[in-house]
Amino acid sequence: MQLTVRMPDEYQSKLAELTREMGLKRSDIVRMALRQFIEENLKRKSITPFEKVSNLLGTAESGIKDLGQRHRDYLIEKIQRAS
Repeated sequence: MQLTVRMPDEYQSKLAELTREMGLKRSDIVRMALRQFIEENLKRKSITPFEKVSNLLGTAESGIKDLGQRHRDYLIEKIQRAS
């Protein structure tokens, strides 16, 4: 299948630079980029919400040992102090 793509001049010059550096055709580079985009976005659909944020879990500490059990109490207390 053939596909025609319009792109800004900036992309065209960067693509030309990559073709020289990598020794590939423009179409090869565009196919590689399209394949990567498709694979990443199809894989993203199957990722659970937990997997999306798992790298963030446990990366910060509050210093409050029972925050998980009493988070509502601490939140209410903080709101009352701000009022």
